[in-house]
Order: sequence, then structure tokens, then C-alpha cells
Amino acid sequence: MTLYPDGAAPGSACPPGLDAWAAAGPFEGTLREIVHAFKYDGRWSLARPLATLMRQAGGPLLEACDIVVPVPLHPSRRRARGFDQAEALARGLGRPVVAALARHVRTRPQASLPLEARRRNVSGAFGLAGRELTVGWRSYRAGVAVARLRGVSMVLVDDVATSGSTLEACAAVLRGAGAARVTALTVARALPPRPR
Repeated sequence: MTLYPDGAAPGSACPPGLDAWAAAGPFEGTLREIVHAFKYDGRWSLARPLATLMRQAGGPLLEACDIVVPVPLHPSRRRARGFDQAEALARGLGRPVVAALARHVRTRPQASLPLEARRRNVSGAFGLAGRELTVGWRSYRAGVAVARLRGVSMVLVDDVATSGSTLEACAAVLRGAGAARVTALTVARALPPRPR
């Protein structure tokens, strides 16, 4: 399933600050089970097949971008989990990975919050990475790295998007650093409840 800002697909409203958004499928059924196993059961080997699904769904976005930027976990959550799922997915997309963002605030999990509270939950939680940015396997001092974001086309990468608040918060930081184009690619998109 590919989601566009013009609302062509159900639940496809593109969060403010994003030029386009694509997802491999809805967050339900087997895809939901696979994402949960990847994220919470430490099944890191699932990153590669999930990234393949993302490449298929977001091919045009990836072809048009200069870099991919993973949505970061808070350092304490990364330590507890043992890896950052967005970073693992980003590394499988075949584009240069830039860890341009840092999560400065340990927020509550978005899935545990009602839709209207999600934007408040991530407000101010993200910023540019601190002292250095990692591009592939090389690190750059922050001043040099931030200059490298100006005029760049990038794809934000995350595992699941529900309200889009996290993507919106990250996009605002990247736009503030001078990004020319910010799109997003996720494994899954939680669709709004079906009418009864």
C-alpha cells in the first residue's frame, strides 16, 4: 500500500511537514505480528525482509532521495531493546543512512496514547544529533554535518506510523535544518477504525 498526501487511500492524510508518505501495508494481521516479533522479541533477522517490503512500496521515494534518516529511539530504550528498529530498517534500503536526529526526551509509547495526546507526547522530543552525526560508518562534527542537511532530499524511516505525530515532529526538525524535501517510509500504517 502506498500512501500519498492527496488522500488517495483510506487513512492516507500526510502529516504536516512531509511531502509524501508510503507504507508497505496496514498494521494488522500477519504484518502486525511480524513487526511485533521484530521489535519486541529481538528478531533482528526480520529487518532485511521488512526492508525489502519497504523498498517495494517506497521505490519512487527512495529513488528521489539523497539520504534516509531513521527515527531514533531514546538511548535508554535502545539499551533496553538492544537495537534501534528504524536504524536497522534504514540500513536495508540501499541508500546512504544519516543518523541526523536524536530523541532527547523519553516519551511514552505512542501506541498507549489516544490520538489527540500523541502530538503533545512527542512535542520537543526530537532534535538534531548532538556532538556528531553518523553518515554510513563515518562521523562528522555537528556543525559540518548539519550543513550537509541543507538542500537535501530525505526519507524518514520508521517501523509503524499511527497518527503521524512522530513523523511530523521529526520532519519539523529536519525542515528547520534546511532539508529541501522530507518524505517518510514505514513498514506499516495503522489505519483508522472502519465505519460500522
